[in-house]
Amino acid sequence: MSKIKPAKGSPYARILGVGGYRPTRVVPNEVILETIDSSDEWIRSRSGIATRHWASPQETVSAMSVEASGKALADAGVAPEQIGAVIVSTVSHFKQTPAVATEIAHRIGAGKPAAFDISAGCAGFGYGLTLAKGLVVEGSAEYVLVIGVERLSDLTDLEDRATAFLFGDGAGAVVVGPSDEPAIGPTVWGSEGDKSETIKQTVPWDEYLGKDGGEKFPAITQEGQAVFRWAVFEMAKVAQQALDAAGITADDLDVFIPHQANMRIIDSMVKTLKLPEHVTVARDVETTGNTSAASIPLAMERLLATGAAKSGDTALVIGFGAGLVYAATVVTLP
Repeated sequence: MSKIKPAKGSPYARILGVGGYRPTRVVPNEVILETIDSSDEWIRSRSGIATRHWASPQETVSAMSVEASGKALADAGVAPEQIGAVIVSTVSHFKQTPAVATEIAHRIGAGKPAAFDISAGCAGFGYGLTLAKGLVVEGSAEYVLVIGVERLSDLTDLEDRATAFLFGDGAGAVVVGPSDEPAIGPTVWGSEGDKSETIKQTVPWDEYLGKDGGEKFPAITQEGQAVFRWAVFEMAKVAQQALDAAGITADDLDVFIPHQANMRIIDSMVKTLKLPEHVTVARDVETTGNTSAASIPLAMERLLATGAAKSGDTALVIGFGAGLVYAATVVTLP
């Protein structure tokens, strides 16, 4: 017979508050066209992106996260010292160690919570949300802060016609806490490592450090058509599995918040899933670009702030990206 005392957590978990931060500098397509041979019309038709936000030197991964976290905590009505864990999803924090989550926890006044970073690309918010739900239900933390943050402008090759226009910077955060009813559905997640070369860093850090000058700084590159086909066809299946796992249909949805990778991908997923017209679809990519792990919480925050979605709405969220990895779940909006 086990001598270990069982943990006592909440029966369920929910998102209690959301916050976002977008850098002050807005970058239109015209700036991107200074370094690639393209046109505003081509960029808009291929991606739906008109502008994106790029961070200043002062708008670090940590600084943007602190701003977004403060808004999420205020929205949730939770004090920083009540946070039992801080989970940060990012691929653009350049220190391999320590985790930026520890710095953020200190800067927001959270005391001594568990704090760690995860690397799951554009699916990172879904991964973090799933971990947070587990911590709350298991009893390891009453409240968990989940942050998706990126400074992808640091990893963008402005001479790469395939990706120069895609990426933006920003941070989105949510507070996850106890709930008396199900408010975060089962997560459908996974990976397809055989496709890991389709989105990747151009040069590993160890190879870059060995260069004797003249080498471009590592950037993110991708095989656009392969990623597009995978996202449209395979991720629609994952999204449907998340609906099935939550025991609902597309008709029961109020909101759809996919990773803001590309407007064509979003529109294709809406069509494939046969979403009813009453479902509000996040299209934040038009003015924010692809912010990877930050894209879903940023889009969620904007929908709620503008009134396009409301507290209590049922939303399907799905992230997908480098790895290739994915995560989809149904949530009740805060």
